[in-house]
Amino acid sequence: MLETVGVDPPDEEAYRALLTASGCGIAELAKLLDRDEREVAATVERLETLGLLTTTSDHPMRLLPTRPDVAVDALVAVRRAELDRVRAEARVLLTELRAQEQHRPENLVEVIVGQEAIAARFAQLLNGTREELLVLDRPPYASKTGESEPRVHRLLSDGVVVRGIYSPDSLDRPGGVDQAYSAADAGETSRVHPQLPMKLAVFDRRAALMPLDVDQLVDSALVVHPCALLDALVEMFTLLWDQAVPVVPVVKTDPLDARLMTLLGAGLKDDAIARQLGLSSRTVGRRVAELMETLGARTRFQAGIHAQRRHLLED
Repeated sequence: MLETVGVDPPDEEAYRALLTASGCGIAELAKLLDRDEREVAATVERLETLGLLTTTSDHPMRLLPTRPDVAVDALVAVRRAELDRVRAEARVLLTELRAQEQHRPENLVEVIVGQEAIAARFAQLLNGTREELLVLDRPPYASKTGESEPRVHRLLSDGVVVRGIYSPDSLDRPGGVDQAYSAADAGETSRVHPQLPMKLAVFDRRAALMPLDVDQLVDSALVVHPCALLDALVEMFTLLWDQAVPVVPVVKTDPLDARLMTLLGAGLKDDAIARQLGLSSRTVGRRVAELMETLGARTRFQAGIHAQRRHLLED
């Protein structure tokens, strides 16, 4: 398990043994592991360097293992810092390329073919995101249902800013509203727009993943690296963001009414709203009418406008 953070399997075995025999000496540990004492002494030195154990000043010294959660968090932080250094060095190397080489088409745009390849490239770009993720969310999806959501939640827990704009089709699919609310609870800032022109993900404003043909499903995609096209995609996201309305009402209200306002803001019809909320179309029509009366609105559109003016749908 710890090999991915720089701990060799024999050293991990020794650390695990120490967790059940805290305070033992090198000789006792060597006996537990059935290894030579000199070999175990070298293992102890490596584990101490990695911060997985400390030694006492007793004679003979005793070995005290570091708590696994503390130790692993420290190792992950070290590995992450190493990867950040490698990324920084890669950018330095990029500047050493001749200008004409940097701006050759194959260095600005990648063509990805096949659903699995697109899903893998998306996961790779997502895992390398450190500051900001911008998403235009609309079906169909290259990743299987539920695969990308945990990755995005991990980004949010790491302090990455995530802004998503959902299409009505995203919210209309089974579980779409629940997933949008779950992302909002995790820290995502999300809005809904009635007419998203395409799918898009922008990673740290250094790369973007977009479909090769907006009318195709998930057969081919482009990865766009820093250039005027990437700047234009970010600007398009900003313009759509300004036009969109928040997914989740800011004020505390009845959970059913909150989701009702979300789906109304997305422009869904009563039948689609009824499917999402598990209600009959008649019940949805009645709740919409009650909401319109409360807001003093004559039409569903007016209800959306009044909801915004009363700050019911603001971020």
